[in-house]
Amino acid sequence: MTALPRGQRIIIALSIHILRTGVARCSDTRVDSAEVRLALRCLLPHCPKRWPLELYWDAAQQENEIGRAQGVTAAFNGIVRQLRRAGRYEESIVPVQ
Repeated sequence: MTALPRGQRIIIALSIHILRTGVARCSDTRVDSAEVRLALRCLLPHCPKRWPLELYWDAAQQENEIGRAQGVTAAFNGIVRQLRRAGRYEESIVPVQ
């Protein structure tokens, strides 16, 4: 697979950072924010399967804390797994500040 341009790698890393922040906050409050929606949209072309992205958004809107936390966490893990398998994300990539 051809290496992604630097800009795309940064967008993916920032999107993952936003979604990871959502995972950290989801047990306390809904995380269906504009930034989460944008992060999911930015990852759409890089994920072969849409279901983890859709699951994250659906779970982020839930009122039930346990269901929201479980759904968001599972979806996040599915998103990261897909990106790694596709060669689009490595944990060592750090967003530029």
